[in-house]
Amino acid sequence: MTATLHLARQLIACASVTPDDAGCQTLIAQRLSALGFSIEPVISGPEHFRVTNLWAKRPATPNQQAQIAPELIVFAGHTDVVPTGPASQWQSDPFTPTERDGKLYGRGAADMKTSIAAFVVAVEEFLAAQPQTPLALGFLLTSDEEGPALDGTVKVCELLQARGEQIHYCLIGEPTSAQRTGDMLKNGRRGTLSGKLTVKGVQGHIAYPHLAKNPIHLLAPVLTELVGVEWDLGNAFFPPTTWQVSNIHGGTGASNVIPGTVVVDFNFRFCTESSPESLQTRLRSVLDRHGLEFDLLWTLGGLPFLTTPGALVEAITVAIQAETGLTPELSTSGGTSDGRFIAKICPQVIEFGPPNASIHKIDEHIALADIEPLKNIYRRLLENLHNKACP
Repeated sequence: MTATLHLARQLIACASVTPDDAGCQTLIAQRLSALGFSIEPVISGPEHFRVTNLWAKRPATPNQQAQIAPELIVFAGHTDVVPTGPASQWQSDPFTPTERDGKLYGRGAADMKTSIAAFVVAVEEFLAAQPQTPLALGFLLTSDEEGPALDGTVKVCELLQARGEQIHYCLIGEPTSAQRTGDMLKNGRRGTLSGKLTVKGVQGHIAYPHLAKNPIHLLAPVLTELVGVEWDLGNAFFPPTTWQVSNIHGGTGASNVIPGTVVVDFNFRFCTESSPESLQTRLRSVLDRHGLEFDLLWTLGGLPFLTTPGALVEAITVAIQAETGLTPELSTSGGTSDGRFIAKICPQVIEFGPPNASIHKIDEHIALADIEPLKNIYRRLLENLHNKACP
């Protein structure tokens, strides 16, 4: 059993459903402490939802060969996992790591405990070969990525920003690959902006519609118009901004009552061609033009971020090519990630990990054959950045 597989199995065995870290970060901190990392737990959140975060840092070692000032690369990720769903539907216990048919099964196997294990072992191997590296190394881990994400990575980033600590590069171990490990990495993510629209009418008897005002009828042409809006055209890195309705709530439950209100939940996934302010203004103008009486509440879940091709993208692309022969596609697809918080304090943020086809599903798994290449890619990334600093 390789060191990466062994650690991945240890982490999967921790039942770390959000926000419970279940001992994952303690296990990782012990390994990092032995490598000279300073360990700083950051506990946040209310009593009923305690979130465990870990900030670990190993300073750069003075190196006369270094051609550039010390740079900090951070490996970031989450130790929490989503609930398992009905355990009876799993072929094996979701928190008992199980190998069969060439795969490692367990909740978190793909998202993203194997990536974290690969981070740790890659750093161990790199430092064994380059103990005098001028690179500073960091780990930023949270147990609140799969949950509300209010007391996790964002809190650590705020702490680092208040201290003036500069992160130069960040790699997040999210499962980004599509068919094969190495075929895709994320160099950005779209922003997310949610709204709750309450359209007001007048409740009344359904047989006397002239004495009432049906808000659902008033809403219908508005929805038709909003569905057809072209919010922007996207750009070379992002697809066009989209608008989607997730829920509609209206009616009293009785079949003979015209409701007084209807509530619509919707969401924008937006690119860098639009801003939250521009989207809010354009949507409100449609509502106003239709003469609706309404209340509208907004929630900004995160701004879009983008890392254009540069030192970090080049270093991991070369690492992936050397290990797998693949040239990864740069993508900004998918949902949000904690990269939206890290990008505020780090100019170059990318995400790379194993295939994501089984994440959040019953019988989540990773191919055993993908584990060592994943670790090797992370190690090669460090070697490439080291060689850049010490040509």
